[in-house]
Amino acid sequence: MTPFVARLKRFAAVDSTQAVVAGWLAAGVGEVAVAVADSQTHGRGRLGRRWEAPPGSSLLVSCGFRPSWMAARHAWRLGATVALAMLDAAEEMAGLGTGTLGLKWPNDLATEGPDGSLRKLGGILGEVTLEAISPTSTGPAGGVPGGGSPPGHAPAPAGGPQVASAVIGTGVNVVWPRASFPADLAPSMTSLLELAGGRPVDRDALLDAFLDHLEPRYEALRSGWFDQGAWWTRQLLTNRQVTVAVGGTIVEGEASGVDPETGALLVETAATAAADAAADAAATAAGLFAPGSGRPRLVAIDSGEVTSCRPR
Repeated sequence: MTPFVARLKRFAAVDSTQAVVAGWLAAGVGEVAVAVADSQTHGRGRLGRRWEAPPGSSLLVSCGFRPSWMAARHAWRLGATVALAMLDAAEEMAGLGTGTLGLKWPNDLATEGPDGSLRKLGGILGEVTLEAISPTSTGPAGGVPGGGSPPGHAPAPAGGPQVASAVIGTGVNVVWPRASFPADLAPSMTSLLELAGGRPVDRDALLDAFLDHLEPRYEALRSGWFDQGAWWTRQLLTNRQVTVAVGGTIVEGEASGVDPETGALLVETAATAAADAAADAAATAAGLFAPGSGRPRLVAIDSGEVTSCRPR
């Protein structure tokens, strides 16, 4: 264990690694706190979904952070940073070429199959606790008299909510053979075992590689730098026709990338007057940001569910 990791514990089985790490943070354990499990009885995914995997088949890990220097509007970058570190580690340990793996907005680790469809390798779950501060606060934000920040820290947010703590979990299918994939999910999922041509990947070695890649990325984030380039190029939806559900609103169009400031998915809607009017209505009803007034219409979606995407 390196100084970067304050606590690391491996479990044969737990209710949820997210719950374990959240409990540690509540008890005062410092960052970075890491819990790893062979299996979970109540693993969680996005939108309250269950996360299930055969015991020993996946890397199930949650990391606890205390980024009191981070503004709430950038909290999504914690999950993005964990995702990028895991992609780097997975490609390295499975012997895959750089760019083989990518991100399916908003939280999937995936790859492109031979038929052009996206196949899920894993996912990210972020749970953040916010703490409001005043513009002159010198408390939890780590501010110093006269302004500025402690050495090696990004400037504390000048007012508004900030991140008090965060638990970022990731589950990656590692040695899960295709023959035992759930029948209803098999066409849309994969594992490192499959991508590596049947060569097993050691889960402990993958964890070590992940933490090795996470440390410099997190320290860069602490200093105020986020790897926007990698976040942009790893996006697998870019240039695909997508359908996105945002509450009761459906947005359809071509994904054109992601906003590195907000993490939003950028979608160009059809270049018709009717589509323009529909985009205006959808943006207003769902609280979406639709910049510009020309066509095609660019809609920025902060939170939603991609229900379909068509190959390039």
